[in-house]
Amino acid sequence: MTKVTAMEPAEIGIVVHEEALMSAVYGLTDMFNVANLQSREQHGMNAPQIRTSHWKLGLDGSVTRGFDSDPAHPVGQLSALILPPTLSVELQLKRDLAQMSKWLRQRHAEGTVLTSVCGGAYLLAESGLVEGRALTTHWSHAEQIARRFPQVHVDTDKLMIDEGDIISTGGMMAWINLGLKLVDRFMGSTVMLETARFMVVDPGAREQSYYSVFAPRMDHGDQVILKIQHWLHGANTKGITLQMMADRAGLGERTFLRRFQKATGINPTEYCQRLRIAKSRELLERSYLSIEQVAWQSGYDDSNAYRKIFRKILGISPSEYRMRFSVAGGGQRQPSLADAVTA
Repeated sequence: MTKVTAMEPAEIGIVVHEEALMSAVYGLTDMFNVANLQSREQHGMNAPQIRTSHWKLGLDGSVTRGFDSDPAHPVGQLSALILPPTLSVELQLKRDLAQMSKWLRQRHAEGTVLTSVCGGAYLLAESGLVEGRALTTHWSHAEQIARRFPQVHVDTDKLMIDEGDIISTGGMMAWINLGLKLVDRFMGSTVMLETARFMVVDPGAREQSYYSVFAPRMDHGDQVILKIQHWLHGANTKGITLQMMADRAGLGERTFLRRFQKATGINPTEYCQRLRIAKSRELLERSYLSIEQVAWQSGYDDSNAYRKIFRKILGISPSEYRMRFSVAGGGQRQPSLADAVTA
């Protein structure tokens, strides 16, 4: 999990335009302020902090910095960017979004985590960054987005889809879930839970997991490695080898391995394993699939190998994880004989 210091706060930007729900824009701004206060109470003046900025989307498609919670601090790279909820997805009828899309692609290429809430998914889809990926939004926007962007898989059954570099959330009030997710990512679970408690909002069972979410570094500055990370997050990692990654990066295996580990802190093989396990966690939480089916859909041909890797990373078996965190009733089904033997 990314950690920052008071001297180097994570900056989270929020895009503001006339269709945006200002309750979400100001609500997120207030939430991050509360998180900063909770962080200082727990860790003192050197506590991790979040800097909040608002970015105005002009009628000509330009994007300019407006509000800044820490204007005295030098302007740096955005750690995350939020596309807030809207009541409609008619922005394309009011302005040319080509400049906005280019700006989003530039931020993503620098390592900024792009996020959307509700109708904000339209701007994310317009950027082209989610082609071939899954995206969630409010059900009222799903058909129009799916029709305009057929290469995007719109899945409104999920409240949140977190692919590390891109996070989308569903309903109008899902900004609360997204805000807590980002507080957890940049300030830690303890601060997130205290923020939720102070604001009297439910952090959700998935946020209260005793096990950390895979949130790899993307602000390391190595553009070659960042492109490979983006590729991995948007692809099925089954069958992807070190040689394939090195070839795609245009580097020798040893050079690629050294640069990848230096940039992300872990080796490419473990990175792919953590991506697969992150996918399997969502399947365990939200589906009725058997452990063997979850293993297969997560990229593992051998369910026993999957169980071993899952336990190594999270400290418990897939069956135990499902019993604790399933929101689909998966923990209520009768376990298979294989589950009973290996749990």
